[in-house]
Amino acid sequence: MFTVPDFAHLQQWIIRSTEDDVRRALDREHVDIHDLAALLSPRAEKYLPQMAARSSRITLQRFGHVTQLYAPLYLSNLCVNRCAYCGFSAGNRIPRRTLTLNEAEQEAMILHERGFQHILLVTGEAPKAAGVDYLEELALRLRDRFAALSIEVQPLEQAEYERLFRAGVTAVAVYQETYDRAIYQQVHLAGRKCDYDYRLDTPARAAAAGMREIGIGSLLGLADWRAEGLALALHLQWLRKQFWRTSFAISFPRLRPAAGEFQPLAPVSEKNLSQLIFALRLFDHNVGLLLSTREEERFRNGMIGLGPTRYSAGSCTAPGGYSQPDIEGEQFSVGDHRNLAEVSDALIAKGFDPVYKDWDKEFQVFNLESLSS
Repeated sequence: MFTVPDFAHLQQWIIRSTEDDVRRALDREHVDIHDLAALLSPRAEKYLPQMAARSSRITLQRFGHVTQLYAPLYLSNLCVNRCAYCGFSAGNRIPRRTLTLNEAEQEAMILHERGFQHILLVTGEAPKAAGVDYLEELALRLRDRFAALSIEVQPLEQAEYERLFRAGVTAVAVYQETYDRAIYQQVHLAGRKCDYDYRLDTPARAAAAGMREIGIGSLLGLADWRAEGLALALHLQWLRKQFWRTSFAISFPRLRPAAGEFQPLAPVSEKNLSQLIFALRLFDHNVGLLLSTREEERFRNGMIGLGPTRYSAGSCTAPGGYSQPDIEGEQFSVGDHRNLAEVSDALIAKGFDPVYKDWDKEFQVFNLESLSS
């Protein structure tokens, strides 16, 4: 199991970085964890233009001019956890709803008609309302209609992930929220999510189950973003060594206004977020970097080509929100309200190709047959 170093130690490691350390890191083709600490440090802020240019060059080399687009599909906002920062927290008075399988299928087909081929199935953490049986049945209904199905739900056991993989789910996103153990206990007040170590081990269970891609991340605004970035990189590094056949992605969710009116404990600016994205791209050339509609249109447009490889579009964070746009019960307010066509146009205007389908079963079968011949 991955062990997170003491958060205070990570902070000191970053603070001790010098400007010479930053320059040395920028001169290296391959950045190690010590270089990353320097690139995340306050000393690196004056070098953001150089970091952006290098991040852009690496991203272009590894991913070309393509940017994948996806949409989240919220299935349920019921949750048994009490998390201080989340709109779905059990203590918040919001309209609660779990879509029936037919309703979920109808919502998915609305996204399909809008052009999406990659959808992320999202729930609050309420296994009795939207458990493995429910997710498995929905995946079986949708798998032949979409190129990729991902899930962002409550942490599961390896055998449960194996069931969902067989049903057609190919990727799992699970965020630690914060790697700072003390802050973690402070903001998780009740429910299974209070178990820091069980959540920390979830990406490994999903990877061991055979999932094609694992997405990790921190909820930016809970703890020191610089130390979060270093802990996140250490976790990614460990996962790559243990599961070298698995693809990995990192998301950068910043706290957004939500029910409960929680205020960030450690605010993260757009400049901070940019530095984090550039530094992680320099550290890992192949990791997918996701920038969601939590961020404003202006910022997302500005980041095209500089590091992110995947954007969401036309998002709604309330169950049933695609068929009923005015429905209440969202997890958080969205920052970028553009639809798929508008986000695609923004990418094209900068010379990038919006991609709705990055792989399919026929290609996978061809690869397997080629390897066996």
